[in-house]
Amino acid sequence: MTLKNRLFEKLKKFYHLKILKRHYYRLGKCRRCGCCCENIYVRHKNKIIKTKEEFEQIKKSDSYSFYQHISVIDKDDFGLIFECDRFDKEKRLCKDHKKRPSICKNYPSEEIFSFGAQLQEGCGYSFEPIEKFDEVFKKVLKKPPRDFEQI
Repeated sequence: MTLKNRLFEKLKKFYHLKILKRHYYRLGKCRRCGCCCENIYVRHKNKIIKTKEEFEQIKKSDSYSFYQHISVIDKDDFGLIFECDRFDKEKRLCKDHKKRPSICKNYPSEEIFSFGAQLQEGCGYSFEPIEKFDEVFKKVLKKPPRDFEQI
């Protein structure tokens, strides 16, 4: 790897870790499988919507139009599972792609891992850790041990 490439990789890593506060690189592209439109966990104020009653309250109180275009199709241990009514199941395309909400534009976000969810099989995206395990481990080893008696 050339010096220029190593420098670029270090800057990229710094930008993602320190500026964007990310832990993973998002790789790949959409394969138009539609799984993300048909099986959606929705976070509201940084927590997964758990009950239909909670969802109905959010729909009434929140002006974010996205909530008007999704409906509950199931529930599991994480929370409610939704589907979007803008998704054309036959064509496997969004009916309003140009005006799709940010949740769709930014899919998939690494936050889905924070509650244990996984990408659907066949999704064209994947995640790669920005820092490899051995890099994190070396940092931990460099830190002096904490004196537990001072705590």
